[in-house]
Amino acid sequence: MASTLLSIQVIPKTPNGENSYPYVDRAIEVIQQSGLKYQVNALDTTMEGELEELLQVVRKMHEVLVEAGSPSIISQIKIAHSPDGFSMDTLTEKYR
Repeated sequence: MASTLLSIQVIPKTPNGENSYPYVDRAIEVIQQSGLKYQVNALDTTMEGELEELLQVVRKMHEVLVEAGSPSIISQIKIAHSPDGFSMDTLTEKYR
C-alpha cells in the first residue's frame, strides 16, 4: 500500500489568454505516463504513491506546462501521508 495521497489542481496561465484546458490535459498526461494509480476529478486529480515520486510528478507537470508555453503555473496541492499507508479506495469505499 502506498504511503501518500496527493491531490493537485493546476492553474496554468496561458500565453495569449486562450483556454487553459489543453494545458491541463498535458499535465494529466504526465500523471498518466507516471504509472501511478490516479483518479481525475472535476476540480483536481488524486494520485497514490510514495511522497518523493509524487513530488517528482508534480515537478514534471510544471516543466511540461512551461515547455508548452505557460508563463506561470499555480498548483493547489493536498497531501495525506501515513507510514502505515493510504489508499483512495480505503478512504472512499463507503461512498461508492
